[in-house]
Amino acid sequence: MKSSDLRPDLKLIANMIKPSSRVLDIACGDGELLDYITHTMNVDGRGIEISQTGVNACVKRGLCVVQGDAGNDLADYSDNSFDLVVLSRALQAMHRPREVMLELLRIGKQAIITIPNFGQWRTRFSLITRGRMPVTKTLNRSWYNTDNIHFCTIADMFDLIDAEDITVQSFVPHSADGKRLYANKHTANWLADQALFLLEDKSNS
Repeated sequence: MKSSDLRPDLKLIANMIKPSSRVLDIACGDGELLDYITHTMNVDGRGIEISQTGVNACVKRGLCVVQGDAGNDLADYSDNSFDLVVLSRALQAMHRPREVMLELLRIGKQAIITIPNFGQWRTRFSLITRGRMPVTKTLNRSWYNTDNIHFCTIADMFDLIDAEDITVQSFVPHSADGKRLYANKHTANWLADQALFLLEDKSNS
């Protein structure tokens, strides 16, 4: 697989991963990211995925993935057992997102979290003008069949990070097609479809 074949947001993540590192991809889906970093970057990549369909797809790719629920099963992993833990577009689907974020930073020396931004201007405009939960390119399901249960914005994510005294090593707001937006967190909260956060516990800084 070439990096150009990756989903745009996964390509941004891959660009931040160091070769030969040990990575845990949580809610890894069909293993697209794991497949790339394992087979082209010499990464020791592992995964956890809740759906049997996703696990089967990963196994077909020759990946080391177990079936598990990120909301309940992360306690089984030891402290600092990975260099990096990745959670892509799934934090908002967790029942206890704060606890999951803290678990990522316990398991890994660093964590990459990406979120869809419910504060993007098109989403706000759609809600104001239509009076209904928006359906966009990034948020492409209706309210009744979406996996998203916590509708957070970039500003909300920064509030949570600040409350937990976590270091943001890198912040990458971007469009749905993966184009990076060079904007501060306030402007990005209006313009970005999604955002990537590279986090580190201050005790590890």
